Amino acid sequence: MEEIKITDTALRQAATEGMDAFVGVFVQAIRQAIGGELTADNMSRLNNDQITLLAWDILHEEVMDGGFVQLIHNGYGPFIFKNPFAKALNKLWGMRELSKMIYDAHTLYNKYGVRIEQDCTDDEFMALFEQFPEFDDFDDQFVENEEQWTEQIARYIDEHIDRFATIEQ
Repeated sequence: MEEIKITDTALRQAATEGMDAFVGVFVQAIRQAIGGELTADNMSRLNNDQITLLAWDILHEEVMDGGFVQLIHNGYGPFIFKNPFAKALNKLWGMRELSKMIYDAHTLYNKYGVRIEQDCTDDEFMALFEQFPEFDDFDDQFVENEEQWTEQIARYIDEHIDRFATIEQ
């Protein structure tokens, strides 16, 4: 396992900036330890909680920027929907509502994923949002609950810090 290190000073600073910064300090430390991006090759260097946190970060960034259509088009559908991410959120992290939403969106991913993932021009990409309005409710649900879910993730990390990083003085 890759040892993830965060200084106590960085952690305290992030905590004063809010839950997004607190979660972000862990995400950045994990990404830095694996060379910036999660790949099939470096995934084995992380534990399940660290991988789940990176999956949350990808989900969060993509959906907040462009919704589930963007997440799928950018190639993250298999990582989010075909891995035990939703199961980990529910069973281990206690985030049933987010887990349920991912399972529900997974149904649409199975139905439309191949079409959404195809290479296309910028105009064709923008048209995808009109072609697949079924994702709109999931996008809205995510945005409406994002702050609460980020808070739950921050709390989980805080209660299980040793699963995410070693805090150095």
